[in-house]
Amino acid sequence: MINRRTFTQVVGLGTGAAAVSLTGLQGVSAAASAASTGRAGTPTVPALTPGTHTSFSGLKQVRAGVLDVGYAEVGPAHGPVVICLHGWPYDIHSFVDVAPLLADQGYRVIVPYLRGHGSTRFLSSRTFRNAQQSAIALDIIALMDALKIEKALLAGFDWGSRTADIVAALWPERVKALVSVSGYLITNVEAQKMPLPPKAEHAWWYQYYFATERGRLAMEDKAGRHDMGRLVWDTVSPTWGFDDATFERTAAAFENPDYAAIVIHNYRWRLGLADGEPRFDRYERRLATRPLIGVPTITLDAELDPFTAPGDGASYRDRFTGKYAHRTLTGIGHNLPQEAPTAFAQAVVDVDHL
Repeated sequence: MINRRTFTQVVGLGTGAAAVSLTGLQGVSAAASAASTGRAGTPTVPALTPGTHTSFSGLKQVRAGVLDVGYAEVGPAHGPVVICLHGWPYDIHSFVDVAPLLADQGYRVIVPYLRGHGSTRFLSSRTFRNAQQSAIALDIIALMDALKIEKALLAGFDWGSRTADIVAALWPERVKALVSVSGYLITNVEAQKMPLPPKAEHAWWYQYYFATERGRLAMEDKAGRHDMGRLVWDTVSPTWGFDDATFERTAAAFENPDYAAIVIHNYRWRLGLADGEPRFDRYERRLATRPLIGVPTITLDAELDPFTAPGDGASYRDRFTGKYAHRTLTGIGHNLPQEAPTAFAQAVVDVDHL
């Protein structure tokens, strides 16, 4: 989720930022889309009611790096590639409506389960269950290599935004464009050690719970991780009227045998309470400098997400140096692509035309 530093930064909005307010569950009008991209004639994604689709057909597996990655694929095999990246406690179903919308626009959409989720498995039982940010980013590079994808448009939220941001910052030659919910989420572990205002700390309650043995045991318990995920959904998406079946489809991904280990390590590593692996040190040193992102980017903020930083994107605007637009979606919570699939898909189409 959002980098803790953005709650306390006060940075002026950079030249060229476009703030576009989108309403409710549907995306932008054709006029607003053209205005935000600066190019007339950008295709308009047809409005879709969230929850129209409930599943992906024919999930695939591919060996990539240290993983056997499970993923959904939708759209023409030779279309421009979009890789959609989920967060926690979510899975590929966050994009179950977004993917067909993009496929209808001619995109080849790849939606992988991140390590520790769904059908993605480690190839070796001896591999350290590492969830530091650069390891997850390198999973996506390995996936692209395995699928022979030279360059893709990356779009994500939560862990997925962080991962996409890192790939765009460290390997920009592999990224055509970027859609990043909550903006710039690359973690600086040293900066994470500084306290936040109490209200912000309160929103992160589960992060501190995971730092305890009690939290680890809860994540290893099937009922515990299920109910915790449901509580997070209810809390961070306060107006999303999802039903039990919608949550249960995602909760099935929590049954991965490495799920608890990956989630616990991710949050402990971010707080400096768990070590990563030395082989990733060179990447983490670069990421600690908060590297700039120069690929075309649209950042999205969800108005009702408790992790959305104040300032309508101002706190991270200076990290994006290429063509850029920013949008805030009113009435939307943390799981932005599933709550507002039309707006998310439109952002993908628009950034491809920046």
